[in-house]
Amino acid sequence: MNGNGNGNGNGNGTGRTAGVTGVNLLALRSHNGALVLDLLRVAGVAGISRLELADRTGLTPQAVSKITARLRADGLVTEAGYRASTGGKPRTVLRLVRDAGHAVGLHLDRDELTAVLCDLTGTVVAERRAPLNLGAGADAVVEGAAREVEALLADASEGRTAMPVDPASAMPVDRAPDSYGSPLLPVLGVGVALPGPLDHLHGVLHRVTGFPEWDGFPLRAALARRLGMPVVVDKDTNAAALGLAAVAGAHGSFAYLHLGTGLGAGLVIDGAVHRGARTRAGEFGHQVVQLDGPLCECGNRGCIEALCLAAVARGDVEEAARVLGAGVANLVGLLDIELVLLGGRTVEARPDAFLRGVGFVLDEWARRQGEDPAVPVRVVGGGASGVAEGAAQLLLAPLFGREDG
Repeated sequence: MNGNGNGNGNGNGTGRTAGVTGVNLLALRSHNGALVLDLLRVAGVAGISRLELADRTGLTPQAVSKITARLRADGLVTEAGYRASTGGKPRTVLRLVRDAGHAVGLHLDRDELTAVLCDLTGTVVAERRAPLNLGAGADAVVEGAAREVEALLADASEGRTAMPVDPASAMPVDRAPDSYGSPLLPVLGVGVALPGPLDHLHGVLHRVTGFPEWDGFPLRAALARRLGMPVVVDKDTNAAALGLAAVAGAHGSFAYLHLGTGLGAGLVIDGAVHRGARTRAGEFGHQVVQLDGPLCECGNRGCIEALCLAAVARGDVEEAARVLGAGVANLVGLLDIELVLLGGRTVEARPDAFLRGVGFVLDEWARRQGEDPAVPVRVVGGGASGVAEGAAQLLLAPLFGREDG
């Protein structure tokens, strides 16, 4: 199981956010345990029997019994009744306790902060938004982000005074027995998504376009120290792509193009987020498509981001869509991807125009290549919330054995 999301970068923080507990993940540190847990997640409220788990995983019934016993002991799984059997006694049905763990997803855009709290299924149970000035300085941004996370958790904790009890074990079903602090809101940590480039392995920012003062700032360590819980950091486009792959059912190889205050791409290759050797993959907006074009904030001329945003600023959305389509065609030609997804606040403001413009360019490109049909293009909603939900998946996906790249 990939360990990027279950404690990388805890910053050795000694603080603790009030009303929040840590979650013991020892029972999940195996491929088989994650596989079983993911099948329980997919089964939903209907649940699944141990025999069905054995059949779908290829594990022996004895191995499944040991794994599910550990998961039940940690409060992550509970019994959900019985299912009729074709012979012998009825089968006990198990289900995932969705409230047994939560993840915070935090999207730090250039001008807005969005924070969501997701349960183990990825469902949003609380959300907050606030204005943000990414150029206000690292200390101010970290403190503001931490306060919004604390407020989000405080809001979600209110009213959680009663917990259902598993009658078989007399344990509250939404608490990991070895967790610390309050049992009411177990939290895995915080996933943070923001504009790149950045080093997601070490949680260090590089020269964010338009905000050079962030270059080299250890955001993960700083926020982890402030909140006293694990933090994972990634680019906004990577987080959004991970969320689409994990929750929305977009699989295989696809590109997610995010056009908001900037332009970037999240790439999923064979089901895993592709970040590249130096975690710089997906800097889609800074491909040069016009050598003598306008100066971009990155220092180059004729970047697709500069051209797109300039067209949007003067109200020429059709031109912005055509420029975006030219870049998408380059991407399709390079990677031979199966699907193109468009998102971000600028796209969502005029989805039909962007879908039509990008689709037209791809159709023309496919015709010249002798390919039919062209790679499909779709618009996905969610905006900043979608990116924040993807940020939460930075912590959730590895728990279920879903590779996050």
